Amino acid sequence: MPDAVVIGAGPNGLVAANLLADAGWSVEVLEAHDEPGGAVRSDRGVHPDYISDVCSAFYPLAAASPIVARLALHEEGLCWSHAPRVLAHPLTDGRCAVLERDRAATAAGLETFAPGDALAWDHLCDIWDRLGPDIVDALFTPFPPVRPTARLAARLRAAGGLRLARMMVLPVRRLAEEEFRGEGGRLLLAGNALHADLAPEAAGSGGFGWLMSMLGQSHGFPVPLGGAGALVDALVRRLERRGGVVRCGERVVEVTVRAGRAVAVRTAGGETVPVNRAVLADVSVPALYGELVAPQHLPPRLLDDLRRFQWDWATFKLDWALSGPVPWAAGEPAATAGTVHVADGLDELTRFSAQLSMREVPDRPFLLFGQMTAADASRSPAGTESAWAYTHVPHRVGGDAGDAGITGSWDQREQEVFADRVEAQVERFAPGFRSRILARRILAPPTLEAMNANLRGGAINGGTTAMHQQLFFRPVPGTGRPETPVEGLYLASAGAHPGGGVHGAPGANAARAALRSSRPLRRALTRAQTALAGRGFRPTPAYEAQERP
Repeated sequence: MPDAVVIGAGPNGLVAANLLADAGWSVEVLEAHDEPGGAVRSDRGVHPDYISDVCSAFYPLAAASPIVARLALHEEGLCWSHAPRVLAHPLTDGRCAVLERDRAATAAGLETFAPGDALAWDHLCDIWDRLGPDIVDALFTPFPPVRPTARLAARLRAAGGLRLARMMVLPVRRLAEEEFRGEGGRLLLAGNALHADLAPEAAGSGGFGWLMSMLGQSHGFPVPLGGAGALVDALVRRLERRGGVVRCGERVVEVTVRAGRAVAVRTAGGETVPVNRAVLADVSVPALYGELVAPQHLPPRLLDDLRRFQWDWATFKLDWALSGPVPWAAGEPAATAGTVHVADGLDELTRFSAQLSMREVPDRPFLLFGQMTAADASRSPAGTESAWAYTHVPHRVGGDAGDAGITGSWDQREQEVFADRVEAQVERFAPGFRSRILARRILAPPTLEAMNANLRGGAINGGTTAMHQQLFFRPVPGTGRPETPVEGLYLASAGAHPGGGVHGAPGANAARAALRSSRPLRRALTRAQTALAGRGFRPTPAYEAQERP
């Protein structure tokens, strides 16, 4: 009987399993698919000579994560690679905003858009220099992050805390207009905000755009050498060297609960796997509480709150094998960036977000475009490019802002039509792009979900990033912790705080909670809390500060 079973071999599940194994627990990871990784995988499915990242590709959060750093994955063969430039946002008039790893170079480029914008960028970087480490610690610490918050509060008091707090909750359009006179700096902030499902006018999008911009400035947007799968391979090797077991092709269909405690899991094949201490679920919130755990084991209020759970936008992705580099009209600044934001200005970003809000399929989709060979020369033959782009579409389509009549059925015709629309958007900024396509792969929302059940309808962040579903609102009001109403069961997916991105924090938080709860006093407190929850109470305990495993 293992001490713990981890459901799902995505990055969060594998991080959780590694931390439990480090503490001496015996661990089995059960993965539904025939290979580990979840949304972190690579293959040669587009073209045999090209390595393509199936879902996620660039990892600034992994580069910044103290959790990932402590795992020392370089000892397992993981190497990071960087493109010459971090990020570019070209415009149709040939100008291009560029985020460089060299802060002075980024500032100098923004100065060409408007005098004074170099100083404005330096000002935002100075704030990060003072507060960034504590923000990262707070972000990747179980909620509430007592120690990092205390340090951050002290620094904020010395640096004009209310003004900085205001900056973090501003919509990114407002923040960008307050800080920059020219379009370059505004585009860097706004484009980075749209890495999440945050419109330029959404509260908190300014703070998120600033955070992603500063992570790119300080850590870059690195990629694993040889493909995203190299990150997963390193996590699996590390776990197995510590005695952990990863079993693929084993879909868990039930968490068995007795007397309010998780005691086993049952697989689709009929196997019951008993557990000695804990079950950690790297699955979506609706899957855990709506499918794996029977409703009689959950408080009615939690089940009611789940009706209000909001997914992030659906995703439509294309992978390409290109015969040569993308012929960006902006030239080398765009061609040498690993990530390219494709939208002709801030207003086009707002237009795109408004169409999504109205449940329309965008006619000019905003694209996150990845140039993988620019970031890692091993991804394709010399002189070629392994590339991808993704955009967002509504979960429930109410209309097509274009003229193709896309309904959201995402049948073969609709997939091909929208893929052509995405390529036409790239052509606006890179004339001749289509002539370099050797092969393409379409990953529509239903395809992404079929590849990974956590990506419900193509949602890639485990739930919206909007403020009403963050911190103690994530995944539902009054939680914010990996503990669940079932003793010995922990939420270890991006549905838990702090949310999406490959940084390992939800998995690490769940593992730490399981380790703490295995202590006799903590077990007694957990049983009391579970009993209260079963009577409909939803206490918010005063959790102690983070403990290192």
